[in-house]
Amino acid sequence: MYNDVRMMLWKEMPMEMENGTAVQEFTLEGFPDIQHLGKFLFLVHLLTYLASIAGNAVIVTIICANSRLQTPMYFFLSIFSFVECCFINTVIPKLLVIFLLGKQNISFPACFIQAFFFFFLGAADFFLIAVMSLDRYVAICKPLHYLTIMNLKTCSFLVTTCFTLAFTLITGLVVKVSQLSFCGPYVIPHFFCDIGPLIHLSCSDTKPTEMLAFVLALFILLTSLIITIIAYSNIIVTIVQLPSARERQKAFST
Repeated sequence: MYNDVRMMLWKEMPMEMENGTAVQEFTLEGFPDIQHLGKFLFLVHLLTYLASIAGNAVIVTIICANSRLQTPMYFFLSIFSFVECCFINTVIPKLLVIFLLGKQNISFPACFIQAFFFFFLGAADFFLIAVMSLDRYVAICKPLHYLTIMNLKTCSFLVTTCFTLAFTLITGLVVKVSQLSFCGPYVIPHFFCDIGPLIHLSCSDTKPTEMLAFVLALFILLTSLIITIIAYSNIIVTIVQLPSARERQKAFST
């Protein structure tokens, strides 16, 4: 996927970039006010990074190794943990390099590849949260039909839909931003290649691109939020209507 995205972005670059007359790399501003604490920050972020990667890797490993956890809920949790591992790896390794070595330059293709995977995996995370809330809705509100509805085919379809939708939306946005002209300065006021600061560095007309970014962000956030709210609202209503406190407690624990 990395090579496919790189080739796609390279083909979509404006002609002046191909001729070498435009920006070849950006500089990530990072944290200039606390750069003197680089080694300390490197150690703190490295430990946090390793703990996060290890935690998510353990979750995925346990779920895959334990046959009793081969249920839709844990299937979605394992996918979510895997995506979290990938998501962390889009930003933190470069941040560690900045802290330790002070190397803040990033090439044009690498910058947009980082931006693509950051937002692609982030969008996939939001959609997966919505899917996980739907899974809990079916488990609590339709318990007798849970295994029939949330079978392997349905779960695979939902996960595939999350990734496909995220890929389609984010690819269009990143390609659109990569086609803008950048006339300098080439300093991104962030520690990674964020779409917002990149758009603000452009000397092109950025209003259509800004509007596209806003609409996509709103769609991703609202879609996930609305589905989650509706699912858990129905869950709460169903639980409240249960006749006994024991049944309500059991449903909440689910």
